[in-house]
Amino acid sequence: MPNSLWTAHDIAQAVGGHANGDWIASGISIDSRSIENGDLFIALHVDRDGHQFVNGALRAGASGALVSDMKLVEASSPIVKCKDTMLALENLAIAARRRAILAKRIAITGSVGKTTVKELTASALAASGKTHKSVKSYNNHWGVPLTLARMPQDARFGVFEIGMNHAGEISRLSPQIRPHIAAITTIAPVHIEHFHKVEAIADAKAEIFLGIERGGTALLPADNEQYDRLVARARDIDGISIQSFGQSQTADARILKIENHDNHRMVQANVFGELVEWKINEPGNHWLNNGLCALAIVALAGGEIEAAASVLSNFAALDGRGSVKSIALPSGEHFTLVDEAYNANPTSVAGALDALSKRSGKRRIAVLGDMLELGERENEYHAGLKESVLASKVDLVFLSGPRMKYLWDELPANIKGSYATNSRELAHDVCAAIHDDDVIMVKGSNGSHMNVIVAALGALKHQTNSEER
Repeated sequence: MPNSLWTAHDIAQAVGGHANGDWIASGISIDSRSIENGDLFIALHVDRDGHQFVNGALRAGASGALVSDMKLVEASSPIVKCKDTMLALENLAIAARRRAILAKRIAITGSVGKTTVKELTASALAASGKTHKSVKSYNNHWGVPLTLARMPQDARFGVFEIGMNHAGEISRLSPQIRPHIAAITTIAPVHIEHFHKVEAIADAKAEIFLGIERGGTALLPADNEQYDRLVARARDIDGISIQSFGQSQTADARILKIENHDNHRMVQANVFGELVEWKINEPGNHWLNNGLCALAIVALAGGEIEAAASVLSNFAALDGRGSVKSIALPSGEHFTLVDEAYNANPTSVAGALDALSKRSGKRRIAVLGDMLELGERENEYHAGLKESVLASKVDLVFLSGPRMKYLWDELPANIKGSYATNSRELAHDVCAAIHDDDVIMVKGSNGSHMNVIVAALGALKHQTNSEER
């Protein structure tokens, strides 16, 4: 018998519905294509009406379904009937939070780095106890309650990522989590077309404080230009404390020393008065603050910080967020692929270029796609990457997308690889340009489809399992 996450009775009680049958669910899914045996399938209206897929989900192994409409569902099916499946998911999430009485809940947001910090934090906390976390980037209006509803009753730590595109979105999600620790990684001009100024982004991210548990902690980036604004917003909330992290010597958790070695860095930090040392295997300054933020969260959550530092010392970047692979060609030559294709904004592109400049190889090649949702100044933001490109001393630059044309026009001829209006057209040129021992970094907003180029490079054969260090 599978482990019980929810019984039909408990689901019905949590959502105010009626259960048909006596069954248990060992997991939860909203996608009938990825059903695992024992899952509860929730028929949401996301891109399509999930009720169309209930019968298929049950045939695929779901133990039951949460529905609001029986028209497409067989009458004898194991279901819980409710009025509204989205509201029911939120209520199930709140019930999961209330019953996991031992869990320290951590909510992480920020313009850049929130998924990486979430993964670092969850990995680090797992050394101290059973840890539940958001999968992938499940950080929106359905991803947050889905992650919360999946939290086991005996979890000791819950690590949740919260994203947003508009003001008001985080204020709905944070109260569902009721975090004991609310961390903001950084503030940068991301999704700025919906805000017009960075200060408004800071205010929207600060909505995370609205759900924080009384006696909880706001963890803020001391080096960020919006730090004072974030502090002011946190002080508007009664009963919470404020802690900071960063390279500033006034930060509560701060970097003390960095030692550079051939393939890694050793970092020493003061984390709320405790001396901690760990290894960073990835180049780029953003990894310093990402790791420090994770260690600060571990300390605030009551985790074992030395064990956490040991875990961080072996952490590898995620696919689409800086993962590194060595690609062997049929000729016997090889090149290094740095996959940053999941997302991009001016701050993260500058960080990725800085990291590329520190990698060893005969040539360093940057392949960049459009940065989206930058508003009326998008042309200026793209052209403005010239400074970061030149500072990185890359050997070649390939650009994709109409917005990147503004950067292309600013670049000197000696580093121009080629330009195309989309990633599919550019992929051939990038693949044809590969030489032995090249290091190629691919980055762009998800909507610019730079993963097409990553896939084309990976298909050049034969990919090894070793990671560049």
